[in-house]
Amino acid sequence: MNKQRAQEISESPVMANVTYQGIQVYIQHVDPERETARIYSLLNKEDEMEVSVDALTEY
Repeated sequence: MNKQRAQEISESPVMANVTYQGIQVYIQHVDPERETARIYSLLNKEDEMEVSVDALTEY
């Protein structure tokens, strides 16, 4: 995924179908300078991490 699309998804009130390593995630915040996203798994909301936006997939 590119950083602009990740930013759009993070700012949208509509839940998008995004995965990280095959697990559905929610994008909390995007850092456009570092091209990273703060995400958490929908299965475990306490499992937050920062990942490269390139590692995210929208389906």
